[in-house]
Amino acid sequence: MKYRSTRGQAKNYSFEETVMTGLSPDGGLFIPHHIPVLPANWRQNWAKLSFQELAVEILSLYIDESEMPRSDLKNLVERSYSTFRHQDVTPLAQIRDGLYVLELFHGPTFAFKDVALQFVGNLFEYFLERRNREDKSGKTHRLTVVGATSGDTGSAAIYGLRNKKNVSVFILHPHGRVSPIQEAQMTTVLDKNVHNLSVEGTFDDCQDIVKNLFGNREFNDRHHLGAVNSINWARILAQTVYYFQAYFSLLRSLNIDPASSEAEALNFNFSVPTGNFGDILAGYYAYRMGLPAKKLIVATNENDILYRFFESNAYEKQTGVDGNVKETLSPAMDILVSSNFERLLWYLARDAESDSGKTEVAAEDSEENEKLSDEAGQTVAGWMQQLKEKGNFKVKDAVVLNARKVFDSAMITDKETLATIREFYDKPGQASYVLDPHTSVGVTAAELVSKRRQLLAYPQGKEIMVCLATAHPAKFSEAVESALKEVPGFNFQKDVLPSEFHGLLDKERSVVPVERADPKLVIEVIERELRGEGIQF
Repeated sequence: MKYRSTRGQAKNYSFEETVMTGLSPDGGLFIPHHIPVLPANWRQNWAKLSFQELAVEILSLYIDESEMPRSDLKNLVERSYSTFRHQDVTPLAQIRDGLYVLELFHGPTFAFKDVALQFVGNLFEYFLERRNREDKSGKTHRLTVVGATSGDTGSAAIYGLRNKKNVSVFILHPHGRVSPIQEAQMTTVLDKNVHNLSVEGTFDDCQDIVKNLFGNREFNDRHHLGAVNSINWARILAQTVYYFQAYFSLLRSLNIDPASSEAEALNFNFSVPTGNFGDILAGYYAYRMGLPAKKLIVATNENDILYRFFESNAYEKQTGVDGNVKETLSPAMDILVSSNFERLLWYLARDAESDSGKTEVAAEDSEENEKLSDEAGQTVAGWMQQLKEKGNFKVKDAVVLNARKVFDSAMITDKETLATIREFYDKPGQASYVLDPHTSVGVTAAELVSKRRQLLAYPQGKEIMVCLATAHPAKFSEAVESALKEVPGFNFQKDVLPSEFHGLLDKERSVVPVERADPKLVIEVIERELRGEGIQF
C-alpha cells in the first residue's frame, strides 16, 4: 500500500512516511493509492472479534507487513486501547427504538479523539525508536508535533504523547473558546515535553498557523514536524475501526446471523456530528471498503459550510456577525473550513472523471488509473486555490449528486440542541440518557432526516440510526446544565460529572499566551520552549 497527495504532486509514500510527514509537501492531504476491499467471509470471520482484534484486521489492510510486522501492530493496538475504561472500547447503547449511540468517550480524555490519538502516539514512538536503532550515524531522530484544537484534539494528543521519548508536542487552542474542562485537561498536564499555546483568535486561525508551519520548509526541516490533527492519515485510519465495531454490535443486538442475507441487507445509517470532517470521513472509507451502511449523515451546527455544500453545490466560507466563526454550544464544530473535506473532494472529482461512482475503475498501477488520479489532483488543487483566493468554489451538479448517494445532511441550531438534550433526559416512558451538545446535534439530525424521508418503524422497514457520541457530557457543563436546569432533581455533579474530573479545575496549569494569530510569533514561542527542554537545533 502506497499513499498519494490529494493535490497530485506527491506519490508513492510509504505508510511510515505518510504518518511522519503529516501534511503533503504540496499542501494536500495523503490518501491511499487504492481503497482495499474486504476479505471474503469478513462478516462471519470478524463478527466475534474484540475491538483490538478487529483493529488489527482492518489496519493491516493499509499497513504492509514489510513496514510493520503483524506482531508489532498487534502490540501497538493492545497498548493503545489498554487505557480505555470500557472492555468494548466503543460500546453501542440503544436510547430509543431504532436509535443507538456509539459511545466513543471511554478513553483517557473522555472524547472520541482518544481512539485515534492513543494509537498515533504509539506509532510516532515506534517509528522514532526504529529510526534511531537503525541509524548508525549517531544522529537522534526527533519529532516536533504541532496541532490545533477546538477542544478535544488537544487533550487527546497530549495524553497520547506525554512523556514519549524524542517527541515534543505543541498544541494551539483559541483563547477563551474551549470549555473549562477541555482547557483544564490540556493545561494541567505538566510533562516537560508538553506545551500549550493559548492563541488570541479562532480555531481556524490556529489551524491556518499549523498549516503555515508545515508549509514552511526551513522550519519543518529544522524541527521535523509531525501532525496530530486529522490531516494525519493515521487519525482517519484508526477511526474506521469503530464503524465496523458498531455494525457487529448491531447484529448482536438484533440477533442477526452475520452470515445471513439479513445482515448484508440491514438498513442502517450513521449520523456524525461534523466539524473538520475527519470522523465522518472514516465512515466513508469504511463504506468504500464494503461496510453495508446506507447513508452517512453530516450533522452540523450553525457553522454550516458542509450542509450548504450539499444543498447548493458551493463550498463557501460564511462568517458570523463578528466576522469570524459563530460561537455555539457545540464548540468542537465551530469551524469555517473543514480540512478533511479535501479528501472527500478528491474522490468526488475522481468519480466524476471516471463517471463510475467507484474510484477503483482501473487496475491500481495502470496508466488509466494514474491519469484519472492525476486529473482529480489537479481539480482539487484548483478548488483549493479558489477557496484560498476567493473564499469559495462551486462544483458541477454531477459531483454533488454522487456525494448524495452516500451522504445526507442537516443543520441544527443551539435551540434544537438544548431541546434534544432535555428530551432524552426527561421524557416519560424512556430511560434517561445525557447527551453532550455535539452528540445532541447528531441525534437531532438523525431524527430530522428520518422524518424528512418519512421512514417507518423497525422491524417494518425502518432505517436504524447509529449516532456517534463524540464526547462525555461532563466536558460541556454549560450546555448540559442550561438544558436540564429546570428538570426536578437534576444535579450535574451527581448525575454527570465522573470522579476523574473532580478537582481538575483547581490543579496547577502550564500555558503559554500568544497575543496574536501570527505564524512568526508562534515559531518564536516554539523555538524558545524547545530550548527550555534542552533541545539543540
